[in-house]
Amino acid sequence: MSGRRRLLTARLEPRAVWERLNRLNMTQNELARLAGISSGYLSQLITGKRRPGPETRRRLQQALAAAFDDLFVLEAAREP
Repeated sequence: MSGRRRLLTARLEPRAVWERLNRLNMTQNELARLAGISSGYLSQLITGKRRPGPETRRRLQQALAAAFDDLFVLEAAREP
């Protein structure tokens, strides 16, 4: 092993988000508003085009009343 640390990044799990939204009878736009992010950015998170930072993860967890493990999957970060 090279001694380098393996960096992890969190990806939003789309199925978990849709299940929560359905359970809470909430739209994607309502979630974006509650989380303080744009609906376009939320769409990019759900489709996997973007990765949420720590503050965005916290806001989404709070808005959906969910734990980290309920909404996110940790994956190895892509190396530059």
